[in-house]
Amino acid sequence: MNAPQQLGEPVLSARHIVKNYGGVRALKGVDFDVYPGTVTTLFGENGAGKSTLMKILSGVEQPTDGTILLDGAEVTFADTNDARAHGISIIHQELSLSPNISVRDNLFMGRELRRGLGVDYRRQEQRSREAMSDLGLDIDPHVLVSELRLGEQQLIEIARALLADSRILIMDEPTSALSANEVEILFRVIEDLTSKGVAIVYISHHLEEALQVTDQAVVLRDGAMTAKAPADEIDLEWIVRNMVGEHFDLGSPPVGYEFGPVALDIDDVSVADPKEPDRMLVDQVSLQVREGEIVCIYGLMGAGRTELLEAVAGRRPTVGGAVRMSKGEITNLSLRDRLAAGLGLVPEDRQRDGLVPTLSVGRNISLAAVSTFVKGVFVSRAQEKAHSADAIADVHVKTDGGGAPIGSLSGGNQQKVVIGKIVSTGPKVLLLDEPTRGIDVGAKAEVFKLVAQRARTGLAVVYSTSEVGECLSIAHRIVVMARGRIVAEFDPTVTKEQIMAASGEAVVGA
Repeated sequence: MNAPQQLGEPVLSARHIVKNYGGVRALKGVDFDVYPGTVTTLFGENGAGKSTLMKILSGVEQPTDGTILLDGAEVTFADTNDARAHGISIIHQELSLSPNISVRDNLFMGRELRRGLGVDYRRQEQRSREAMSDLGLDIDPHVLVSELRLGEQQLIEIARALLADSRILIMDEPTSALSANEVEILFRVIEDLTSKGVAIVYISHHLEEALQVTDQAVVLRDGAMTAKAPADEIDLEWIVRNMVGEHFDLGSPPVGYEFGPVALDIDDVSVADPKEPDRMLVDQVSLQVREGEIVCIYGLMGAGRTELLEAVAGRRPTVGGAVRMSKGEITNLSLRDRLAAGLGLVPEDRQRDGLVPTLSVGRNISLAAVSTFVKGVFVSRAQEKAHSADAIADVHVKTDGGGAPIGSLSGGNQQKVVIGKIVSTGPKVLLLDEPTRGIDVGAKAEVFKLVAQRARTGLAVVYSTSEVGECLSIAHRIVVMARGRIVAEFDPTVTKEQIMAASGEAVVGA
């Protein structure tokens, strides 16, 4: 998409927006403009204030100070319904779907189509099918959201926003769980929307991806705007420099030591689709990982990456094969017993599987190791607090302290809490399923640096990713999965193109 020659008057403006949370100033007098038919991309590290600003513009939260202008007139949004009535919708980074009701009912929740005194379910179903068709989805509108993959749920979230016929659409990490083909579909939808005059605010940590759709870029850093420029004046170096002050790469495979014996042996493991037991999500996969070795598993959504890691960790049943660690077979052990044996999993969906939203940052990060603080029938709060403080420092969580609510953290810092929770148990084998989803470039570098350091001490690491660039960072070996099987294996000298060709992936924008 090309930057417009004349932006004209902004449809939505934020003037001198300030937001305080207690003694923390999340936004420090930010000015921000959104123009019709334009994609404005907002860049920044986790905790920079991006999501906070978007929550204010969409009525989720109120500013501590400052003014919002819509079509040049000052407005105040009481809540999201009020903002939506003014034509503003938001696709949140964290999914806000109700898992126990159908896709159709999620799409029209709170804005049902009426027929007389009742709900027009037939028309809702028809519009649901049309919206999903636009996104390339073949999903029964009556299926429960809980039965969908994370990527499919993300697309349902997007479809819900599209059905609102908004003038201004805010997309906060809309592609974090999407495959390359699904991203391409979304980009076509964005192009169609902007051609109709819809203003889009786009937030993404996938920098190369965001450059493909942006018309103008704005960078936030520590709650303040640090840069603004049209698309033809920016590149990756410009974005990273203004985000973090210097260029961060994702590291390289740690060297200077010998791998130890086999720490994890996945032997001919198969996992069946619970909906179709005759179909294998993981089909006779074998993989060995040695102490100190870092192995990356790459593949498109549906390739079987997540299902394999969850089966190894004990979260999914297997229908064949065996899983062994250095002390013997663990195939029949529970998830808790596998954790005790030294096998830790960082799950793909941090909100659903990695965090307890009612607990503090410290309690969340100490949860997996809580048994070590038990003295008789009591928990030693002093030991737990010390453990939490060490873990928070170890993975560089940006927080006011262990007592802060977990919901006060940005998405990326919540992800680091999940990683810190498992790492602090001292695992021998660490499984990381999409460990950098929703994490900015600086935080990614920190996570991979931590993993590399632990590998040097003998930790065996397997991480799964759908970002081909991450395969070429710290992995000693790259395994490609497709249709439930391992289809290729490479060393770090492989190219992105070779990896993507092996997976059957089409390059977005090619």
